[in-house]
Amino acid sequence: MYKYLSLLNDLEHWIQSGEYKEGDKLPSIRMLAEQYRCSKSTIIRALDELEQRHMVYSVAKSGYYVMKRKQPRRHSDRSTVDFASSAPDPEVFPYLDFQQCINKAIDIYKNELFVYGTRQGLPSLIKVIEKQLANYQVFTSADHIYITSGIQQALALLTTIPFPNGKDTILIEQPGYHLYIEYVETHNVPVLGIERTSEGIDLQELERLFQTQRIKFFYTMPRFHNPLGTSYSQQQKKTIAKLAERYDVYIVEDDYLADLDRDAKADPIYAYDRSAHVIYLKSYSKIIFPGLRVGAAVIPPSIAEPFHKYKKLLDVDSSMLSQAALEIYIKNGMFERHKQKIRSAYSSRTERLTSALEEAQRQSKGLYRYTPAGNPCIHTYMSLDKRVQGQELMARLKRQSILVDMAEANYLSSFPKSSLLKLNVSNVKIEDIERGIERVMLEINKYDKETL
Repeated sequence: MYKYLSLLNDLEHWIQSGEYKEGDKLPSIRMLAEQYRCSKSTIIRALDELEQRHMVYSVAKSGYYVMKRKQPRRHSDRSTVDFASSAPDPEVFPYLDFQQCINKAIDIYKNELFVYGTRQGLPSLIKVIEKQLANYQVFTSADHIYITSGIQQALALLTTIPFPNGKDTILIEQPGYHLYIEYVETHNVPVLGIERTSEGIDLQELERLFQTQRIKFFYTMPRFHNPLGTSYSQQQKKTIAKLAERYDVYIVEDDYLADLDRDAKADPIYAYDRSAHVIYLKSYSKIIFPGLRVGAAVIPPSIAEPFHKYKKLLDVDSSMLSQAALEIYIKNGMFERHKQKIRSAYSSRTERLTSALEEAQRQSKGLYRYTPAGNPCIHTYMSLDKRVQGQELMARLKRQSILVDMAEANYLSSFPKSSLLKLNVSNVKIEDIERGIERVMLEINKYDKETL
């Protein structure tokens, strides 16, 4: 499977990058089989898929040739560089693959689509996700997996339902996920914050809050935190799991970018949970596309009944069509192939962003500070000096078609805010990253002269 995915991704990259242009003949099946050390049938399978995508065509007794493609968007110095958006890059969306899966899902599950779903979601999808989660060191049974309409719905349900510990206060990292912060404040949910920096959180402060406050659960993004882009160390995750057990506090672990991690040893907090106090959330929006609206939640038996009851009252069931299409997408190996493709694309952008920011840090005039993450991510941040006016900086850059955002919305209204400039490259072309960062640095450095 992995050789097939590697071959397919390489062929697609050669064509899209222009290494093989319109009308060019691709290497022969025999040459590709020798190069990738696989069978000819594997090569033919990959070429057939590219032919279905209208990227290549075959000529009998001759071989495969590159088809004519739409003209790519020309690079322009005036093109917008969007460091503000955190949505996946539309150009790497698996449109054709998923369209095929939707059509196949309608054929296979036509009867199920006309009735309400089951208690936890489509049973066949849950079985597939159970196996998939094991790859992230989340070993659980299908009985504990619930399909939700995105992770946002899972968070809303967990905030609403009663927990066995009888507590009512939510603890959130600061800064943290802006939409969840807006949700708890809109619904007047008792909430506290704990500061998270490039080093993580103060574990002594976490223990103090667990011990003295009525913490229902601690909502955290241990891996590739949003918006900081940093990750907890293994020891930090182990300690958090132990504190949760000691003080009867649940952990809601949002592992929304697990698929982008190349570190096989980066286990989630769930892997260290020995007391069923960790609730694991898996998102598919960042790896496939947001409109899918399918998430998975691993729910402990102690809260399974209220979780099911409240979800049923909220929407009866998540989209059966989306669930069925996702099942086919994963089972057919398309998810794994797309994961490798998007991981490679984002890894290149991450390296370019990190390199640009490290160079900028060397030329810093004290108006900003960039702290490289040990495990770099597609998004990161810079701490700005108090002389730099964040909103004004955003406006100046916008006039130059550079979009950035400050982290103000990522803080609770009652929590002290740091002046953080967020930078995300999931929607930035790799060739635009350095140019964009240079413009950002030029505008920030102007404040040095303006304040003299």
